[in-house]
Amino acid sequence: MQARNLTNKDVLSTPGHLISLAARGFARLSEARLKPLGFGVGHLPVLVALRDGRASTQRDLARFAKIEQPPMAQMLARMERDGLIQRTPDPADGRSSHVSMTQAAEARLPSAVAALLRGNCEALSGFTDQEAAQLVVLLTRLIANLDRVASVEAAPCVPA
Repeated sequence: MQARNLTNKDVLSTPGHLISLAARGFARLSEARLKPLGFGVGHLPVLVALRDGRASTQRDLARFAKIEQPPMAQMLARMERDGLIQRTPDPADGRSSHVSMTQAAEARLPSAVAALLRGNCEALSGFTDQEAAQLVVLLTRLIANLDRVASVEAAPCVPA
């Protein structure tokens, strides 16, 4: 996509702005549906990673959820307080803990996933299956591009 001179009106039609609006809309809908189940939107990547065995430490969970360690530590503390996870010391590394989902969270997780999937279905009302699949492909590619750009910009500057 070529850069062009944008007016204030045009900037509201950019993919970045529209995706931001869509993300906020999804977040509001998801929070409203997850709250009665005792979950927040941020909890789901953690719980799914724990359920599927993709992560079991704070560091791995932060990497999986693509957030920094301090916010992950805060979220895990709240989740532990709310009875969604439990931490046990790692016998091989005294500085680390293994994180696991509680039975209470495991019992409610299927309802939470169903609520999110229902919200996605409703949001994609009027889209064909092909359009919905194409949107996923495009967003996945966009996220990869953003990750690439962010990692290049975050790389330390090495003097020549």
